[in-house]
Amino acid sequence: MAQPKNLAPDLWIVDQPDFSTGFAKIGTRMTVIKLASGGLFLHSPTKLDADTKRALDALGEVRAVVAPSRAHHLYVADYIKEWPAAKLYGPPGLVGDIPDFRARLGARRDLKLNAVLGDEPEAEWAGEIDQHLFKGAVQLNEVVFFHRSTRTVIFTDLVFNVPADFKEARIFYTLVGGRGAFGPHRLIKQAIRDRKAARESVAKILEWDFDRVIVTHGDVLESGGHAKFAAGYAYL
Repeated sequence: MAQPKNLAPDLWIVDQPDFSTGFAKIGTRMTVIKLASGGLFLHSPTKLDADTKRALDALGEVRAVVAPSRAHHLYVADYIKEWPAAKLYGPPGLVGDIPDFRARLGARRDLKLNAVLGDEPEAEWAGEIDQHLFKGAVQLNEVVFFHRSTRTVIFTDLVFNVPADFKEARIFYTLVGGRGAFGPHRLIKQAIRDRKAARESVAKILEWDFDRVIVTHGDVLESGGHAKFAAGYAYL
């Protein structure tokens, strides 16, 4: 596993380039934030191995393990097992019995959340990280985060930033229109069923004063993220 890469004070990413959906090696990324308390906030954990554990322990104590959407939760149980004092957070619909069959797909019954994520930050990171549950795409229920001190917004699948020359999963990214483009690709647009609610969420996110954008798939955008996000979702 790659070592944590420091992007700004108290902000790191850990990449897992070999992550595969089973038909395409799309890669994935974990974001690590060190809170004022000294504890670590882990967003979308990558596969846990000995090197990753040592690197995280060197940065601080893992306190918050965050599954930021209904699609990004694969490795969280491993982190809670390794750091049992940490708390697990996830979006609505990730855990438990879901009445609607379509919404029930992908639900985890082996996890127990300490809290379900919404628009209000948890006490653990309130005042440091803002958050918003993106509306209009219940199959995703992605929670977007904003790290105030570094002016960084953190997405999982709502925004991709895959370079045109990205060699892995070339066919997949070409088919979905995600190669060489910043923003949502075709599958994400299809997942957004309520465009009015989605527009309201976009407006809410644009209230944040962010510049850097961390995506889970593709390259980190170091600057100009506010304008690019607005452009990417202008189709709504």
